[in-house]
Amino acid sequence: MEKILSRLNDKQKEAVTTTEGPLLVLAGAGSGKTTVLVSRIAYIIAKHRVRPYNILAITFTNKAAKEMKDRITKLLGEVSEGMWIGTFHAVCAKILRSTIDLLGYTRDFVIYDSADTKTLIKECLRELDIDEKNFPIRSVSSVISSAKNDMMEPDIFEREYRNDYRMSMISRIYKLYQSKLKANNALDFDDLILCTVKILSLNPDVLMKYQSRFEYVLVDEYQDTNNVQYNFIKLLSDGYGNICVVGDDDQSIYRFRGANINNILNFQSDFENAKVIRLEQNYRSTQTILNAANEVIGHNRGRMGKNLWTDNGEGGKITAYTGATEYDEARFVANSIKKHSEDGGNYGDCAVLYRTNAQSRVIEEMLMRAAVPYRVLAGLRFYDRKEIKDIIAYLRLLHNPHDDLSLKRIINEPKRKIGSATIEKAQKLAAENSCAVFDIICMADRFPELKSASGRLKEFSAMIVSLITKKDRVKLSDFVKAVMEDTGYLQSLTADNSIENQTRVDNLEEFMSVVSEFENSLEYGGTLAELLENVSLVSELDALDEDMDAAVLMTIHSAKGLEFPVVFLTGFEEGLFPGLRSMGDNEDLEEERRLCYVALTRAKEELYITKTHSRTIFGRTAPSRASRFFDEIPKEYLDIKDDGKSFLAKAANKAGISYVPPMRKAIRPEFDTQKPEIDFKAGDRVKHRKFGKGTILSAQAFGSDAILKISFDDVGEKQLMAAFAKLEKCK
Repeated sequence: MEKILSRLNDKQKEAVTTTEGPLLVLAGAGSGKTTVLVSRIAYIIAKHRVRPYNILAITFTNKAAKEMKDRITKLLGEVSEGMWIGTFHAVCAKILRSTIDLLGYTRDFVIYDSADTKTLIKECLRELDIDEKNFPIRSVSSVISSAKNDMMEPDIFEREYRNDYRMSMISRIYKLYQSKLKANNALDFDDLILCTVKILSLNPDVLMKYQSRFEYVLVDEYQDTNNVQYNFIKLLSDGYGNICVVGDDDQSIYRFRGANINNILNFQSDFENAKVIRLEQNYRSTQTILNAANEVIGHNRGRMGKNLWTDNGEGGKITAYTGATEYDEARFVANSIKKHSEDGGNYGDCAVLYRTNAQSRVIEEMLMRAAVPYRVLAGLRFYDRKEIKDIIAYLRLLHNPHDDLSLKRIINEPKRKIGSATIEKAQKLAAENSCAVFDIICMADRFPELKSASGRLKEFSAMIVSLITKKDRVKLSDFVKAVMEDTGYLQSLTADNSIENQTRVDNLEEFMSVVSEFENSLEYGGTLAELLENVSLVSELDALDEDMDAAVLMTIHSAKGLEFPVVFLTGFEEGLFPGLRSMGDNEDLEEERRLCYVALTRAKEELYITKTHSRTIFGRTAPSRASRFFDEIPKEYLDIKDDGKSFLAKAANKAGISYVPPMRKAIRPEFDTQKPEIDFKAGDRVKHRKFGKGTILSAQAFGSDAILKISFDDVGEKQLMAAFAKLEKCK
């Protein structure tokens, strides 16, 4: 017991040892909430002799769940086995694997990710003859998701919006979309929770089973829960009443995704005799950074109230830099990161945060010119790449041959001369015969409509059937490898030895690493169903490689839950942060302020706030005005630096005109006027740690670095920056 409680402060101990009844732990940024959750679980098991089987802990990311499991195992050893710790989606998927038949699905259902749902919605639009220009897929998907989060199924949605033309049209799409999901024995992410709540609400015996099992329910990041998640938690915890939620109302920043801040604000009224414990001691940041954050968030009215403090010391002042333009701002960021590295720090210590992705372009350009290695936490995820999605579609079809969406994706990947007209005919026949498209393909020679393609269709179906029979007879990794080879997919890539295809082959090899690691995991057991489920539930932040020494660029939303020694908060201007759309709505403005609070509290040691006198963004150049959030920080906490060249911008602002600096000065940093020394030249033989040996074809100066075009003996041509390619000269 001493091992569990010894490192906790008084408030943390109170949160850990208050085990019975409803409890809200209001955990400020950097106050050790994960430590409290882990210690609380360990304390319940050790003190009250509760079986891990009777504890449920819900997180928002797979990364958080894994960290919690690892830390509990360190405290208690393998005794923690059997406890359910996972995301809302993962926990609900577990429940549905044994109960989904109550809703008319079979237990081998598949989970469609956001890309799959968009494909299905597009199909619905086409069938209903609805113009995608008037009903963009992204917009329709968002409305349907919001409806599910508010537990509005198609019939209820239809009644609610029968007098609204646009929403009634979306109602038709929603109804068809849901019927197609059901026909494919598939659920989207929102369905995972909605269907679980529906089963628990309509089946008292199932509800009692899980209420009886979970004597203690713990929920992390409670401020981010939506309405359907709230209902799920409420249903499960009503058995014993031992519900503990940990969250911070000041970090509720996902309203646009359906998060309802009232879930945390109303906790005391929703759960009778609830207790609130505030964790205000911060272990992350300096007091100066916390003072600034406290001052900013103090302007919000819709909050429970707390004041962060730390024993870490005052720390230095926050650097507040103003550049003439976004290029000066980005150059300042790049030079500051470079100086941090030259002074003995790591590039990976530094994070550059921005409100919108559009801000990253200029920052990236300046980082490249300064030869600062960086990563952008955005864009195409590994599991969103075409070759990965194709292989996953094959695996889904082999797991569930009724998955028409996956079938249509890969039936002609690689090319098999099975055209869209043939697929549409098979789809129509499937609808007429109330069966899956794959069933029709297996019997293609029986249908005159498919006569011309029956040979190719039968060959395809025979290949799929052969793989299905192999599925349960070989190891998972061997099976996935067989899928890549037997389908001809891998061969189609290696036949054309282009750089693009080689990259795709590399990605498939990386996927094999994922499968092997998964297969060896005690947690999952290595079945195909669990692999597909795990892949579907992976989040973008889970892929962040924290060991890579490179500065990280990301939106503030992506930074939540992370921390860095040095943080640059860019674009601190009205209209950008807060954004124009939020200025007319008080709830939106308060959420923007909470987002600012999140951004400020990511910094551990050094914080930079940057803004400009003039900015070009979204194709428009205009004078900039400091963010109201900047004005809410007392100047005593700031070290203000104003670019000396910006007097022109100031004069332009005063005259009410836009200041547009000469393009050459705006873009080219000072060090571009001198050519850097290049250690490599055309003809040199070099060795790269990943790509092996190669010959330099050309070396071109680029800022303080050089772009090397290299022909590698094994992988073909690649372009690399000399500064961080880490090449060795060889013979």
